[in-house]
Amino acid sequence: MGKKILIADDSTSMRTMVTYILSEEGHTVVAAIDGQDALSKFSGDVNLIITDLNMPKLNGIEFIRKIRSGIINRFVPIIMLTTESEETKKEEGRKAGATAWIVKPFTPAILLETLKKVIG
Repeated sequence: MGKKILIADDSTSMRTMVTYILSEEGHTVVAAIDGQDALSKFSGDVNLIITDLNMPKLNGIEFIRKIRSGIINRFVPIIMLTTESEETKKEEGRKAGATAWIVKPFTPAILLETLKKVIG
């Protein structure tokens, strides 16, 4: 059964590609243009969040911190999907509450494999 997945990325092409990959697997995708937009679109029935790191208004780390500060939101899996590959950035993401980290560019197989690891 498909999951409801919220994606936050300021790149239109990245949102389109991720939406296509996930939709082909039967998932429902809610797309947001940045962290602030994603916060406004987040609901308690979201099964997974995929977020970029570098976005205007509210970056991925700040977005994760805001999500993790809620009682219901503390345990929703969050995948960071970004061009950033530095260990210091990954550690900052883990400390904020990211569940997994994928470095762009990526293949659909990597995205789907990571998705299965975090939500089954």
